[in-house]
Amino acid sequence: MSKYFLGIDQGTTGVTALLFDRSFTPVACGYREIRQYYPKAGWVEHDPTDIFDATCAAVGEAMTVACAAPADILAIGIDHEGESVALWDSETGKPVYPAIIWQDRRTAARAEELGAQYGDLFRAKTALTPDSYFSATKIEWILQNVPECEALYCQNRLRAGNMDAWLLYHITGGKAHKTDASTASRTMLYNIEAGTWDSELCAICGIDPQILPEVGDSARVFGISDPANFLGIEAPITALLNDQQAALLGQGCIEKGMLKTTYGTGCFMLMNTGDTPVRSGNGLITTVAWQFNGKRTYALDGGVYIAGAAMQWLRDGLGIITSAKESAPMALSLSDNGGVYFVPAFSGLAAPHWDPYATGTMIGITGGTTRAHIVRATEEAIAYQVADLATAMEKDAQVPLVLIRCDGGAVQDRFLMQFQADILNLPLELPSCTEATALGTAFAAAIGAGYAKLEDAKHLFSPQTRYTPEMDSPKRQELLYGWHKALERAKGWYEEK
Repeated sequence: MSKYFLGIDQGTTGVTALLFDRSFTPVACGYREIRQYYPKAGWVEHDPTDIFDATCAAVGEAMTVACAAPADILAIGIDHEGESVALWDSETGKPVYPAIIWQDRRTAARAEELGAQYGDLFRAKTALTPDSYFSATKIEWILQNVPECEALYCQNRLRAGNMDAWLLYHITGGKAHKTDASTASRTMLYNIEAGTWDSELCAICGIDPQILPEVGDSARVFGISDPANFLGIEAPITALLNDQQAALLGQGCIEKGMLKTTYGTGCFMLMNTGDTPVRSGNGLITTVAWQFNGKRTYALDGGVYIAGAAMQWLRDGLGIITSAKESAPMALSLSDNGGVYFVPAFSGLAAPHWDPYATGTMIGITGGTTRAHIVRATEEAIAYQVADLATAMEKDAQVPLVLIRCDGGAVQDRFLMQFQADILNLPLELPSCTEATALGTAFAAAIGAGYAKLEDAKHLFSPQTRYTPEMDSPKRQELLYGWHKALERAKGWYEEK
């Protein structure tokens, strides 16, 4: 008898595959890194084929660890990195261009044009302010800059989608081209209240909705995995979700007002706002959390572009550390940051600042600055950015924040978590299963396959660790003042002409 739910978490820097038993206890995990490419300043890309290959490898590893057979898979759920996009030939399955990642800023000027001319229209229909972060301008750019697209479009062979649609297409052997409402709400092409692709917005961006995936519920039968393409597995794919919404579900935040923060390549805070979209006045994003049985749940979303990616830069770009595990001991070796502040605006600044021209900036360096100071400043920068999100979230929600549930790889960093609790002046709770994103995806797959109900998700969160604030208020205010002065230096000092 089949016995495992498979949760595939496709993130920006890697793919995690987890097998969960019927009680949603993790049984086995597989992981493969994904490479990012930086062909020009501000450009960030993936090879879409590498993403599918990494997915197969991660799933294969989890299956091996669990000694699981293909027939042991009950249902498959897929979450993905969000706004990143690919376009491909539906007959060959080959991409026409590398995937453009959510961090990519090449379309910043175009997004500004759209904002100036149609900003109110986009905000009214999508609750989003035009920005190159979202998918629409990325798709438009590929259509305009890759000659192959026109010929494929004329032959009805051109397909476009986020990474969920790309993976679904290949896992099903080219039989399914679908997505869900949570992902569609990140494209700038989806009418957030009508629940459909918006033909007027698509026309403004020169995108025929026919090349986009069918959009609907987050939990349903999207297709059946093709055993010839997917490790011999023939199981229903019954959930697609944006990764941060999957984490919100995996943290059991199914009631209005509950919120979580995920620490990954970026850092994302989401608050469940119930069945009504709350339009932010403080730089946050209004998004769909999920859609089940035609009913949408909404969320407020604050995203930080660079969190774990900054630690990866210390490792791969500077060689200051050889592993992220070294960072906490180095940070703890110091009594303070030595006046060093780092704004990791490698791809501009997202919520709540929305400055595509901000650049990475480090200030306060003296002759006494050491590797440890740079590492500590990088760790602190993650926490400061989350604190800015929390301030905006509290204003929009108009209720005081009292607790934040946290997940993601970086929650294992005890310096970061304690500093985060201190700078927020809020307690943090960490779950027993830190891979909340894959858990939420697997649980959604169980819903889609008829094995679970949404209300059961409240039992998914089991607190294992709690961090409480220990910093006094004057010290907190001093550090936040220093951070915001550094932030001013990083913002928009250079703008494209």
